Amino acid sequence: MRFLVWVIALSCAGCASYRTPGGPAQLADINPAERAGAGTLKPSPHFPATIALVQVQAPHYESYSSRGFGEGRFSIVTPSESAENAQLKIFANWPSVADAVPLDISLLPAKLVSLDDLRLTAAKLQADVLLVYTLDTSLELQNKAVLPLTSVPLSGAPAQGANIESTASAVFIDVRSGFTYGASDATAKVSDLQSAWGSSAALDKKRLEAEQQAFNELAMKAEKIWAELAQQYQ
Repeated sequence: MRFLVWVIALSCAGCASYRTPGGPAQLADINPAERAGAGTLKPSPHFPATIALVQVQAPHYESYSSRGFGEGRFSIVTPSESAENAQLKIFANWPSVADAVPLDISLLPAKLVSLDDLRLTAAKLQADVLLVYTLDTSLELQNKAVLPLTSVPLSGAPAQGANIESTASAVFIDVRSGFTYGASDATAKVSDLQSAWGSSAALDKKRLEAEQQAFNELAMKAEKIWAELAQQYQ
């Protein structure tokens, strides 16, 4: 038996593998506005508003091309400069928005406990609204999602039904009061993995493609929510 295990391990020693990305942050669990008694929170609208944008993920998040920052109940992921600029441009062009800025991670506390930590950091940037989003991305094989941070062998062709699915979820939070204005989510799927199979870098590009599509869909839905908020509160 030990010999068989050794032979299997030896035969796969040179096999390429892809490690699935970490999981999403649980926004409902880390948002104090979702707790009992949070109904006393009131909005403090200010338009045109400055929006602070930040991506949060599960603790100790990592993917092929990025790592999470911070310790605690969630981590912060900073996109590439080009991706961040593109995201900020989307929100800056919304109606009743004065500016869209990234959250400055150098201002964050060492331990991340709740979205209040991000809200206080956004206040230092003189932002009015904090837009927090998270990505729940999974590699699916034979219609079953592979667990986060799992190494998947890339030898041979991918199983039928292989795809990458990503759901982007976001909440709008009043920086001054902690009031939650609204939430939205969107899902995208990339199924053409045959050309990328066998290369972690190529497969990660497919992951980023799925996440970008989910984010773009989220942004379109969120803009409608924002327009309603601006009309209601300004």
